[in-house]
Amino acid sequence: MKIAGFELGKGKTMIVAELSANHGHDLEIAKRTIRAAKQAGADAIKLQTYTPDTLTIDCRKDDFVLNHGTLWDGRTLYELYGEAYTPWGWHEELCRTAREEGLICFSSPFDKTAVDFLEQFRVPAYKIASFEITDIPLIEYAARKGKPMIMSTGIATRQELEDAVNACRRVGNNDIILLKTSSQYPAAYEDANLAMIRDMAERFGVMTGLSDHTEGWLVPALSVPAGAVMIEKHFILDKSIGGPDAAFSLDKDQFAEMVRKVREAEKIYGKVDYSLTEKAKNSRVFARSLYVVKDMKKGEVFTEENLRSIRPGYGMPPKFLPEILGKRAARDIRKGTRMEWDLVEK
Repeated sequence: MKIAGFELGKGKTMIVAELSANHGHDLEIAKRTIRAAKQAGADAIKLQTYTPDTLTIDCRKDDFVLNHGTLWDGRTLYELYGEAYTPWGWHEELCRTAREEGLICFSSPFDKTAVDFLEQFRVPAYKIASFEITDIPLIEYAARKGKPMIMSTGIATRQELEDAVNACRRVGNNDIILLKTSSQYPAAYEDANLAMIRDMAERFGVMTGLSDHTEGWLVPALSVPAGAVMIEKHFILDKSIGGPDAAFSLDKDQFAEMVRKVREAEKIYGKVDYSLTEKAKNSRVFARSLYVVKDMKKGEVFTEENLRSIRPGYGMPPKFLPEILGKRAARDIRKGTRMEWDLVEK
């Protein structure tokens, strides 16, 4: 699967910087954030495309007031989203800035109007947020555009994940990535449960990755050996900007450190390859091999006293020892001679 030329699952994890609300409603800060994400090593920048009115209604009834142990308790959904949303009028300029920086740019649409709006910018993928994972009509609508579908799994049951995957496939879209997500802000390490990354890949036959809300770089780096092909992390230019997502976002230096750790993890994890590296080939000198360890006369019988498996590794492999024992020497042989077949009498 490719997203704007980036081939997923080929050893390099796509690292996505989530802009989210980290712009303080200042376009210049948003553009500077995109440039800083590139400098920090991101491969892509992700926007969020909604307005308060496309997500909820302006209502102060209890149902619409946050009171669930979040960072935003006491505020209405409408108030929160009014602070957090990225103005739609910015999208063209933000997409252009990302392209100028060599970053892939895509977004999370939160309703059908957002999908229609984003189509004009030729975004290369759609990301379904974890709280929209149950919105099957939205998933189908976005999937019909024929672009890779990235879906966060934070609040979904196994059946709901199956429903979401099937919704994509039902409209002919098989380019699916499920991101393991803990929908707590910030999330604790014990909620990361990275074992789900490989299980989801096998269970649903899709690519998998991580959308992370824990602190620091540890969980993203550990997601590499767990099979993540994509890592998404909230990015902020400077935490002094504040905003709803600042507490669990990484600044430029923190994000750059995460990128370094992820790239190191990729090198450590490597790939399935039974061929030997040049370093490994050079080290074979220390392997065991067969050597004549006593002077021998022509016609003398090879025994465990005059032929042994020892270091270094220039002689025949030790697996041939039983085959040679009992045979006779084809000529006089000096102690320390590498064992070769031409030393064995025909």
